[in-house]
Amino acid sequence: MPKINGNEIRPGNVLDHNGGLWVAVKVDHVKPGKGGAFAQVEMRNLRNGSKLNERFRSADKVERVRLEQKDQQFLYESDGMLVFMDNETFEQIELPVEILGERRPFLQDGMTIQVEYYDAEALSATLPQKVQCKVVETEPVVKGQTAANSFKPAILDNGIKVMVPPFIAQDEDIIVDTGSMEYSERA
Repeated sequence: MPKINGNEIRPGNVLDHNGGLWVAVKVDHVKPGKGGAFAQVEMRNLRNGSKLNERFRSADKVERVRLEQKDQQFLYESDGMLVFMDNETFEQIELPVEILGERRPFLQDGMTIQVEYYDAEALSATLPQKVQCKVVETEPVVKGQTAANSFKPAILDNGIKVMVPPFIAQDEDIIVDTGSMEYSERA
């Protein structure tokens, strides 16, 4: 694995630190009046989700890990496990539902997601940036209210509540940003 200096750590980097795999969430470069500069790094453990704040001086060496990313197609769910198929080898793998966290309702049949592997261990899964959903319940459209910069609550076909513009009606398809879990645009 390549070693990098403490001042080369960037958000999103995966580091092998203290026997665990950590992803850098936030990096602040600090140059105090006295002493040497350092990077204050907020990290999250990829295996158990715990957080850690660590200070790295520019002379400190840390191992940067490269994760292998594979596209997997969602097939079905059974007993709290999600079954995916590798698009190249057609092998099927099972991953726990918790790997998607709160974004699990946006997973749809046949959807292709990106799974990150370290050796043969699946560490994280990423949904597509935008997903199409149907509005199943919202307030009726009120004429003349489209000029105001206001939003109204809506419930989607997957049970998630989002705020939508006033011109969105019931049974309409919308695009939702899975990163922020907010309305993006009309479908």
